[in-house]
Amino acid sequence: MIRLRVLVEGPTERDFVNEILAPHLYMHGFSSVSSRLLGNSRLNNKRGGIRGWPEVRGNIVRLLREDRNCVATTMADYYGLPASGGRKWPGRQKAAKIRYPENVERVEMELANDIRERMGADFSKNRFIPFLMMHEFEALLFSDCKRFSEAIGQPGLVDSLQEIRDEFSTPEEINDSPEGAPSKRLGKLVRKFRKPLTGVLGVKAIDLPKIRAECPHFSGWLSRLEGLPADSREDQNIPNQ
Repeated sequence: MIRLRVLVEGPTERDFVNEILAPHLYMHGFSSVSSRLLGNSRLNNKRGGIRGWPEVRGNIVRLLREDRNCVATTMADYYGLPASGGRKWPGRQKAAKIRYPENVERVEMELANDIRERMGADFSKNRFIPFLMMHEFEALLFSDCKRFSEAIGQPGLVDSLQEIRDEFSTPEEINDSPEGAPSKRLGKLVRKFRKPLTGVLGVKAIDLPKIRAECPHFSGWLSRLEGLPADSREDQNIPNQ
């Protein structure tokens, strides 16, 4: 049986893991799915932003070494990752010159390589599966503007939300400036917008199949997680049930 540990950036992602992702993955054979904040999550200073990679990497490596039967993954926002200095995340600076989805995939690949180097030659690549949201968790809420607006009791917003959605090929690409991030757009439109509550409520109403159809990068990550229990059984020569 596989235990999944999801290292998340903030309370919105944490609630998503606990309320939506975990029940879904239990149906695919996981024995445990839990979340923990990345490096105590956001910095308490004027810069804000996620913790630097050296600190996050240390947390991941300790987790993998302490629980050698677990799989770790991440759920953080690509756009806010430190790109330079001592806090930089591998590949983030170079990825800024690459288009979606290659940019976020480039960073994920370099994160995976860095952890494998730290863990040693016998470390299984399936034990750490980095995932970065492109650009924010709230982008998922644009997967079905009608269901989302109805779920939060503001059906009159559907046209405004759909107008934003239609500017981009996928909801995952909604972010043409710091002011244009999905959460900032929603904050301007939605009355009493509260990220954790509104985000999870919206995802529940839209449902995972619809989100996966609209957000290919997210869907690819979820598909890989779903396949891990079966891969584990094959590795142990245990036939699929």
